[in-house]
Amino acid sequence: MEPSQYIEIGLNDEKYALPIGDIQEIIRLQTVTEIPNSEPELVGVINLRGKIVPVMNLSKRFLAASRDTTALSRIVIVQSLGSVVGLLVDRVFSVISFPEIGPPPHRSKLSDRGYIGGIGRSGDEWVCILKLENVLHQGGISVD
Repeated sequence: MEPSQYIEIGLNDEKYALPIGDIQEIIRLQTVTEIPNSEPELVGVINLRGKIVPVMNLSKRFLAASRDTTALSRIVIVQSLGSVVGLLVDRVFSVISFPEIGPPPHRSKLSDRGYIGGIGRSGDEWVCILKLENVLHQGGISVD
């Protein structure tokens, strides 16, 4: 059986992976319209070919400080449980496959929230695989 494919993304100094099947497209930054009185991780909304799409800053969702956007920053458009959401990330690295995926690390804030579905090895590094439905729909705001 062929290993599943993921998109490796960067947030601050960490690498994470998103299942490629959940990703609709990856776009460059564009004008985001802020929503007054919204949760801190909700950057705002964009107009994506006539559809209004909320954009979430993943670093802020994980309760970490976020960096200023750069030329490498991207919005990853994902779909989970019927919701289409843009995820603001610092950069997108590449498509990656993990021949083996281990269980999520114990006693980490992201694992305890159910945000990590497993951990895969990329060269000499371990990469946390995000459990997208939990990132988008649990613990704080929901994008529904």
